[in-house]
Amino acid sequence: MILEQIKGPEELKSLSAHELTILAEEIRTFLVEKISRTGGHLASNLGVVELTIALFKTFDLPKDKIIWDVGHQSYTHKILSGRMGEFDELRQYGGLSGFPKRKESPYDSFDTGHSSTSISAGLGIAQGRDILGEDYRVVSVIGDGALTGGMAYEALNNAARMKKNFIIVLNDNEMSISENVGGMSRYLSGLRTDAGYNDLKKSIADVLGKVPVVGDAVIHRLKRTKDSIKQLFIPGMLFENMGITYLGPVDGHNIPALCKVLREAQKLDHAVLVHVITQKAGGYGPAQKNPSGFHGIGPFDIATGKESGEKKYPSYTDVFQESCCQLGETHA
Repeated sequence: MILEQIKGPEELKSLSAHELTILAEEIRTFLVEKISRTGGHLASNLGVVELTIALFKTFDLPKDKIIWDVGHQSYTHKILSGRMGEFDELRQYGGLSGFPKRKESPYDSFDTGHSSTSISAGLGIAQGRDILGEDYRVVSVIGDGALTGGMAYEALNNAARMKKNFIIVLNDNEMSISENVGGMSRYLSGLRTDAGYNDLKKSIADVLGKVPVVGDAVIHRLKRTKDSIKQLFIPGMLFENMGITYLGPVDGHNIPALCKVLREAQKLDHAVLVHVITQKAGGYGPAQKNPSGFHGIGPFDIATGKESGEKKYPSYTDVFQESCCQLGETHA
């Protein structure tokens, strides 16, 4: 198995595109087998396998920093950073945490657990990097659901001021944000993730800016015309209008395409949002039929997807639910 040879990012970087595809399937099989015994967050992790592989392939970890919003989708991140052998004790007392923990690994840049915090955290880390004159990349991964949180929008507003590279990956599993826009989207994605596109924009602006008197006016008029056209065809204009370059949407299960757009995002000297389309629970039939049911699940039968056995102890949710009902009955 390729997976058994992966002890960290260096082994992954030497793999071919075909080998990476095999690795993704092996990781899915591993996740289903392990979580079927321990319980855990399955659906969200199955959806980001290829995205995580692409991040580990294109960034220099742990020097570069990845911040996972909420963090429950970080299982593949933990596998690829050398913690595969600890999954038998996932979410057990003294065992592997179900979320990123800095004390657990240098690959975990931020202790997460709450929603909508990754952009704010990443922005703070990136600005700290710039103040200290350090040189590394910062990537904040946020889901479409978490993006609805007010803290995320506040962070986006501040990220637009960045004068150095800061990458936001929007993991859109099509359960909250509108669907992909089809062939035109794929064409524009291919155009806009090409280095030549951004280089061309800068070159034109530089040349016109040197034209006496009328140069700046022409740039302004071209920008207005370009923006009007983009409003018709390009998703993500919200981000563009805020001052954040938008790249995508990109197939979140196509590793070469993901690697390409992530490398292009690294070349920009400001904040950039990479829009990635993923399928929650992809690769495991029962979870695909019921993604919300496999968001957080106890031990289950792999063949049927049904939870196995009685719970030994109530979950935090069970206790909270029962307490609310008791309070309601007491004060009714």
